[in-house]
Amino acid sequence: MKARHIKAVMLGLTGLMAVTSIQAADIEAGKAKTPLCTGCHMADGNSVNAIWPRLAGQQASYLLKQLRDFKAGKRTDPTMNAMVASLTDEDMVNIAAYFESQKPADAKFDAALLEKGQDIYRGGITETSVAACMGCHSPSGVGNGPAAYPKLKGQHPEYIAAQLQKFKESSRANDAGKMMRNVANRMSDAEMKAVAAYVAGMK
Repeated sequence: MKARHIKAVMLGLTGLMAVTSIQAADIEAGKAKTPLCTGCHMADGNSVNAIWPRLAGQQASYLLKQLRDFKAGKRTDPTMNAMVASLTDEDMVNIAAYFESQKPADAKFDAALLEKGQDIYRGGITETSVAACMGCHSPSGVGNGPAAYPKLKGQHPEYIAAQLQKFKESSRANDAGKMMRNVANRMSDAEMKAVAAYVAGMK
């Protein structure tokens, strides 16, 4: 079996395990654990400061992967690494399910960037071989639960652009197969801001 096929199988198995865990989640137990999260993300997951992501309505499988990665040190952030240290895997499953169940608020965005952002999200960037974002994150921006690909729709555009920069710099490297790092490496700051504005404004 070729390496890329093995990687695809492993990604599928990882996503399936996350989805299976989420199906057994206890949303109320997750809510009971969220006081740790509210200082940054707010009680319903709709953070008001754009440096912190909105968790409300996010794919639970993606949230679970990030929590596990923070705990394992695969993704680093001083605050998050400390916050997850005392959480069990069951806690993380339940927290992820709770935030997925919350209703996301609308995001603010720069309307002047929407057309350029839409072109990138739906058609990619031919000149630099950047694939269309919707291939993984879906045409409607809701992500892909089984694959643990995040919902981008309604996220703070500043946060999305910042994460693309981190992938480009490899200061964030918990993307399977370097998928996001390979994409971000081919994007300019202006392109990142444009696609971030577009997904933030998706309805």
